[in-house]
Amino acid sequence: MIKGRCECKRVQYRIDGDIRDFSHCHCSQCRRLHGAAFASFAGVRRADFSYDSGESDLKCYASSPTHGRVFCGHCGSNILVELQAEPDELYLAMGTIEGDPALPEGYHIFVDSKAPWHSINDSLFQYPAEPDED
Repeated sequence: MIKGRCECKRVQYRIDGDIRDFSHCHCSQCRRLHGAAFASFAGVRRADFSYDSGESDLKCYASSPTHGRVFCGHCGSNILVELQAEPDELYLAMGTIEGDPALPEGYHIFVDSKAPWHSINDSLFQYPAEPDED
C-alpha cells in the first residue's frame, strides 16, 4: 500500500496497487500551478485509489475542458489531476506521496513548453507534447 497526504495533513489517501506511470510535465499550466520548473505525476488506477480523510476539504479547478485539478482547500497542496479522456486513471502529484514507492521508468512531456531557464539533465525520453498512444 502507498500512502500520501497534503501539507496540512487534512487530506490523506492510499493506493492499493502499483504506480503504473511516472511523468514529468513541463507545460506552462503545470509550471504555474506547482510553482516549479515541472510537475511530476504518478499514474494509478482509479479503482486502487481512496481517501482516508479530508474529502470535504478538496477543491477542484477545471484548468481546461478536459482536466480537473484537485487540491486541498485548506493548505493548497496539489493532490491529483483527472483527465476526461482517461476516466479509469488518476495522476497524483508525486510530492504528496510518502516514502519511496516503486516507479516505472519516467519520461518528460510537453518539453516544447519547458521553462527556458531549466535544463533537462537526464536520459529519460522527452515528448515534445503529449506521449504517443500505445
